[in-house]
Amino acid sequence: MAKSNLPAKKQVTIKDRFENIREYFISVYNELKKVHWPDRRQMVAYTGVVIFAVALVAIIIYLFDWGLSSLLKLLFNAAA
Repeated sequence: MAKSNLPAKKQVTIKDRFENIREYFISVYNELKKVHWPDRRQMVAYTGVVIFAVALVAIIIYLFDWGLSSLLKLLFNAAA
């Protein structure tokens, strides 16, 4: 059988794992400091836009559902 050229696996200790977790949270914290957070006025405006868009999509889905169910009722009544 041919020998593999893969390096031997490094033994990972609990200390290494905690260090990796610590570094991860430090980098997450540093990235969150770079984020542009909206102020209260912007957040209210964005929330209003989202609520309006969701309501609009819900109305459109309702109208399609109502139209298709009415069409199916007509077909089933005509066939019966």
